[in-house]
Amino acid sequence: MNIFPAIDLYDGKAVRLYKGDYTQMTVYSDNPAEIATDFAAKGAKFIHIVDLEGAKSGTTPNLETALKIKSASGLFCEIGGGIRTMEVVDRYLSADIDRVILGTAAVNDEAFVLAAVAKYGDRIAVGADIKDGCIAVKGWTETSSVTAEDFFARMQSIGVKTVICTDISKDGAMMGTNLALYRDLSQKFSMQIVASGGVSTIEDVRRLAEMQLYGAIIGKAYYIGSIDLAEAIEVAK
Repeated sequence: MNIFPAIDLYDGKAVRLYKGDYTQMTVYSDNPAEIATDFAAKGAKFIHIVDLEGAKSGTTPNLETALKIKSASGLFCEIGGGIRTMEVVDRYLSADIDRVILGTAAVNDEAFVLAAVAKYGDRIAVGADIKDGCIAVKGWTETSSVTAEDFFARMQSIGVKTVICTDISKDGAMMGTNLALYRDLSQKFSMQIVASGGVSTIEDVRRLAEMQLYGAIIGKAYYIGSIDLAEAIEVAK
């Protein structure tokens, strides 16, 4: 299993939200590229980036910061947050970002996902942000009527290879991850699933790795020191 340490960006800073709530934001660093170099030093191969401003606006306000993260670390960088048009997809992927994650657009505009996958293949991933069994959209501010299982089935049929799956109720809460959810989805679908939300301890990492998931995102647990990143990477292997 691959470990994806996370950098959430807001106004060029590395921040974390509590359960996706923009009013409960903690700033961890004014220099996200410095964090990225620490990830690399600890053995990371991947970085998961979220543009929290982009998630609201559908634009790329933190593109420059994301490129600094890529340049400083030399790691595989994926980014999500408000990617709703092919223009934005093109902007990121032509600028040396390795993979983009479609969120709201993947729920509301299936034709867009089809076109993006046709053009870029496995450089396109989708985000499945789950709240009460359904997919949340617009930076988690709204919940759609699409169930997680229906969404996964649709994305797999389109040809999407990678899904970043977040249980919003667990995100940033440091209460453990939703093992049952990931076990169920990984048994039903053949896509590469990245577990996100609530990965709080090395035991969480170990149990996700035992399911042979493609990846797991470590966010707040890194920033507050409850998971040693180098250890998590070793355990995940």
